[in-house]
Amino acid sequence: MSLLRFENVSLAFGHHALLENANLELDKGERVCLVGRNGEGKSSLMKLVSGEITADDGAIRLQPGVRVAALAQEVEAQDSQTVFDVVTGGLPQLKELLAQYHDVAGRVAQSQEPEDVRRLAELQHELEAQDGWQIEQRVESVLSRLRLDGDARMGSLSGGWRRRAMLARALVIEPDLLLLDEPTNHLDIEAITWLEEFIVTYNGALLFVTHDRAFVRRIATRIIELDRGQLTSWPGNYDDYVRRKADQREVEALHNAKFDKKLSDEEAWIRQGIKARRTRNEGRVRALKALRIERSQRREQTGKSKIRLQEGEQSGRVIFEAERASFSYDERVVIQPFSTRIMRGDRVGIIGPNGAGKTTIIQLLLGKLTPDRGEIHDGTRLQVAYFDQQREQLDPNAVVMDSVGDGDRTVTINAQKRHVAGYLQDFLFPKQRLQSPVKSLSGGERNRLLIARLFSRPANVLILDEPTNDLDVETLELLEERVAEFKGTLIIVSHDRAFLDNVVTSVMAVSADGKVSEHIGGYSDWLRFNRGLSRAGSKAKSKPSAFAKPVKREKVSRKLSYKEQYELKQLPEKIERLESNLARIQTIMNDADFYKSAGDKITKTIAELDSVNNELNLCYERWELLEG
Repeated sequence: MSLLRFENVSLAFGHHALLENANLELDKGERVCLVGRNGEGKSSLMKLVSGEITADDGAIRLQPGVRVAALAQEVEAQDSQTVFDVVTGGLPQLKELLAQYHDVAGRVAQSQEPEDVRRLAELQHELEAQDGWQIEQRVESVLSRLRLDGDARMGSLSGGWRRRAMLARALVIEPDLLLLDEPTNHLDIEAITWLEEFIVTYNGALLFVTHDRAFVRRIATRIIELDRGQLTSWPGNYDDYVRRKADQREVEALHNAKFDKKLSDEEAWIRQGIKARRTRNEGRVRALKALRIERSQRREQTGKSKIRLQEGEQSGRVIFEAERASFSYDERVVIQPFSTRIMRGDRVGIIGPNGAGKTTIIQLLLGKLTPDRGEIHDGTRLQVAYFDQQREQLDPNAVVMDSVGDGDRTVTINAQKRHVAGYLQDFLFPKQRLQSPVKSLSGGERNRLLIARLFSRPANVLILDEPTNDLDVETLELLEERVAEFKGTLIIVSHDRAFLDNVVTSVMAVSADGKVSEHIGGYSDWLRFNRGLSRAGSKAKSKPSAFAKPVKREKVSRKLSYKEQYELKQLPEKIERLESNLARIQTIMNDADFYKSAGDKITKTIAELDSVNNELNLCYERWELLEG
C-alpha cells in the first residue's frame, strides 16, 4: 500500500480550481519534488496532505499510523516562546518533560539551588523511563547543525532564523512523511548542504517544493508537476523532467493549433446559414457544439514573464574601491579590514553564512553605512538599481500599479513609453491585481513587483540581495538569462548555487568571523578550491606514515610499481609547494593596488593562478588514485 494516495481530489478557491480530479501516489523512501508556477496551488496541496485544509471532493488516504511533519512556507510562532520550546513542540509526548528539563538545567547551571537540583534528578529519571535522552540528543544535534540557540526567544529572531527553528521542529520528529515548502529560503549554503546530507540519509518519504535547482538535482528521485489543476508524474531527475516537459509543450501547442484551426473552419461553415441546417448536417452541428464546449473548458498555460532590463549610460572604469575598510556593530566586529576594487563589467557574487555581513558589505559600498576604519570610494556616472531582500522599497499600503511608476501611469523602457498596466502584465500581474495593495501579495509576487520597479529605471550597476527567494523556477531562469545579458556591473548576494554559477565570474566570500576573501570563477570554482585546501590539510596530518615505510593498502587492487611508490611519497611535499604558491598569488590579487598594475602583469598573474590551480587538482586526483 502506498504511503500517501490522492483519489480524484478536487480543490477550488472561489471560481479558481487548483485541483481537478487529481491523482497521486507516494511510496516509502521516495523523495518527490512538486513543481509548478506561482499561484498554481502547490502550498495548498501540501496543506491537504498535512490536514490543514480539506478537499472539496475525492479522497486523500494515508497509510494507518503514518507520522506526518511539515515545514510551512510562512513562519508562525509566538514571540515569547524559546527556540527549544518551538522545536520540541513537534514531540507532544515529551514536549513538556523536555521543556522542564531544559529550564531547570539552566537554573542549576546558574545557582545550584537544592530544590532545583532535586527536581533535575526527578526529570532525569522520568526521561530515562521514556527513552527521552535519545530524543533530547536528537533535538540538541539538530539545533547545533542549524546553529540555533535553544534559549533564544522567537521574537528576537529575524525571519530567516525563525524559519530555521521551524525547520528544526519538522526534522526532529523524524516522521514517516516529511513535507517541506521552500526549505532553502533564507538558509545559507552551509545549512542547505547539511539539509541535503540529512535528507539523502533520511529513511522516510519526502514531498517538497523548492525553487533551488541544485537542491532538486541532489535530492529528487521523481518530479510531480501541478499544471492547470492536473498532477502529472515525471520519473527520473530534474534535468530529465525539463527536457521531456519542453517536448510535451511543443506537442500540446501543435495539438491546440490543429484544434483551433478545425474549430475556426467549422465556425466559418456554420455561418453559411441554411446549408448548415439541413437534416443531413445535424451531426456536424452537434460536433461543432461539442468543439465549442471543449474549447471553453481548456485552461491556457500561464504565460512567461517578459523581464527586460533598462540599460543606463556607461559608468566610469572603477565602480567601487575599498581600502582596508572594516565595520563593527555594538563592539562586535562584523567585517574585518578588507580591500577590493570592483571594475566596470565585473560580475561579483557575495557568499557566506547568515549573519556574516554580506548585506553589510553592500551597505558599505552603497554608502548607507560608514566604515569604522579605512575608506570606500564609489566611481563616476553610477546608476544603481538595488534589490533589497527585505523589499523595503515597496510601500505595503500602496497599490500594485502605483509601486512601479510612483503614481505615473507610464514608464519609459529603453526609450519607449509604456502604460504601467501593460508593463506589469509582462511580469504576470493580471489586470484585476493592479489595484490590490502590496501587502496582499504573496512573497513571489512581491519579488516580481520589486524586480519590475527596479528594471523600469535605467541602471549600469545592478545589486541584487537574495533576489531568488519565492520565485518559481521559470521566472527565476528568465531572471537569470536577463541578468547574464546585462552589460553593466553586477553584484549579487545569493545562496542559490546554480544562479551564482550561471551569472558571476568572481566570488567574494565572507566568513563567520568577518574575513573577506576573493576568488576567480563561480561558486563551484570557489567550492573546489576550498575542498582542495581541506583535503590537503587532512592529507598533511597523515604525512608521517607516508614517509616512514610503504603502507599496506588493502583497497589497492594491484601492487604499486617502484616508480609509483616514489611518486606517492613525493606528492605531499609537491602539494605543499603548490598550496604555498597559490596562497602567495591570492595575497597579491587581494591587494587593493593589484588592478592598478599594467594589464599584461594582471593577465600573467591570473594565468599563473589558473595554472597552479589546475596542477594542484591533478595532484589531488593522482594521490587518491595511488592511495586507492
